[in-house]
Amino acid sequence: MGKKSLWIGILLVLFVAVPCFNGASAGVPGVTDTEVVIGWSTPLSGPAALWGVTALGGKAYADYINSQGGVNGRKIKVLLKDDGYNPTRALSNLQEMRGKVFAVTGLLGTAVVHTCRDFFSENKIPLITAYANTRMWVNYPKDKLRYIFIAYPDYEDEAHFLTSYAIKELGTKKIAPFYQNDDYGKMGVAGIEKAVKESGGKAKIVARVPYEVTERALGTHALKLKESGADTVLLYTTMTHGALILKEMGKIGFRPKALATFTLGDPIMYKIAGEVWEGVYPAGAGNSGIPGADPAADRLADILKKYNPKIAGKEYLGVFGAVSMIYTVEALKRAGRNLSVEGMIKAMESIKNYKPEGVGAPATFGPNRRHGVNASRVLHAEGGKHIPKTEFKIFKPRF
Repeated sequence: MGKKSLWIGILLVLFVAVPCFNGASAGVPGVTDTEVVIGWSTPLSGPAALWGVTALGGKAYADYINSQGGVNGRKIKVLLKDDGYNPTRALSNLQEMRGKVFAVTGLLGTAVVHTCRDFFSENKIPLITAYANTRMWVNYPKDKLRYIFIAYPDYEDEAHFLTSYAIKELGTKKIAPFYQNDDYGKMGVAGIEKAVKESGGKAKIVARVPYEVTERALGTHALKLKESGADTVLLYTTMTHGALILKEMGKIGFRPKALATFTLGDPIMYKIAGEVWEGVYPAGAGNSGIPGADPAADRLADILKKYNPKIAGKEYLGVFGAVSMIYTVEALKRAGRNLSVEGMIKAMESIKNYKPEGVGAPATFGPNRRHGVNASRVLHAEGGKHIPKTEFKIFKPRF
């Protein structure tokens, strides 16, 4: 072999060998030597736009991590898209992300997640937390479920807990659920029915009043609730609809005890509902915390506001979303420099008794456990704040 041929051969060997030694994850979508891309589709507009603050919190935490150098030498890029709380738009967003993202986090809405759930296994993209009815995963095929990791309360378990609290501690006897007419609301009603049945006749359901997510005129709904004679109303709604129904009830002089699912757990409800929010008992999700009541949540909220001042006044939802990004960051750390989807799955499965930045109840995942934390507590709206009235009630993981 001549010298020229020898040098060409050496150069070719070096060219082929370099990727094996530089820590790159060759061929892994959303991953380069310097960056890992996380997708986030959420309602930044539409009837659930307030919930979209969760994505702002997640991105702010990613910016915080990036300011410290990122994870294993890579900065986190958040690819954020608005889906308007519309399942078709959400699926379209995810399809546009295909080949561009390494993982997705914070997908929001029961109808949205149900429509999109097969996307992750079909494209081998991990979904790190989703905000939706957890029961959709219970009988999901195990080979598809391996890409899914959920830290979120079960609506039926939470509603059972809230209703039992109302009966035992608040003297509730006549209950009327006001709920979104989909699986989100219906699972809440199922939990209410279970608690009433277990009450031994101490309480009964006197009306079930559903609404459609597109509705805004709720005067008739309020009148049905009043005419039912209910002494307690339980809300399984969007923030907007929760505020609207309480205002309409107030207009007709109907002020029963009110309890609400944790999705209305942000004290910003005072701003959108006004004085009718005072005295409501919202739930608090075990996967997150309450700024103003939990020191760990306050510390996290301060970090988020530094990187996105718009989160000020919306700290609860900002923290809620940040927690999802913290799980993602923790798994990226554990997965190491040579990042792969399989490595990310194993990293998530290794998380045990973990409280993200000290927030919420501890979460545990594993090869046979994808429901990391299922817990709730009762809060009380007092003087512009949400004050915990109970410790976290830990429910069994559902899948």
